[in-house]
Amino acid sequence: MKLAFLFLGPMVLLLLAGCGCVLSSSSSNLRTFVGCAVREFTFLAKKPGCRGLRITTDACWGRCETWEKPILEPPYIEAHHRVCTYNETRHVTVKLPGCAPGIDPFYTYPVAVRCDCGACSTATTECETM
Repeated sequence: MKLAFLFLGPMVLLLLAGCGCVLSSSSSNLRTFVGCAVREFTFLAKKPGCRGLRITTDACWGRCETWEKPILEPPYIEAHHRVCTYNETRHVTVKLPGCAPGIDPFYTYPVAVRCDCGACSTATTECETM
């Protein structure tokens, strides 16, 4: 599993919603944090025919323990891959500004309520094939 997926995988749900995302914090303890937590996250909500709207919400963020070791029987590797993923979410709908006539101005996005280290679920996260 690529290291980038441990950071970005849990946030892909927001990316798939068509936003440009920025995770903001200056706290130095985030470099050593191991675990999964709800964290403030800002992104640009947009869709064709409307102007963008900057939204600050809660998303999952963290690093979870992961490891692999060789074994003698097939599949010849024992793997333990956990990602920081949504355990509970709620959805919020906002009205985008400046939408053209005939364009639905409403935009719905997920808000993390609870996050945990767990198996990657394609329902909420882009999972790399292992």
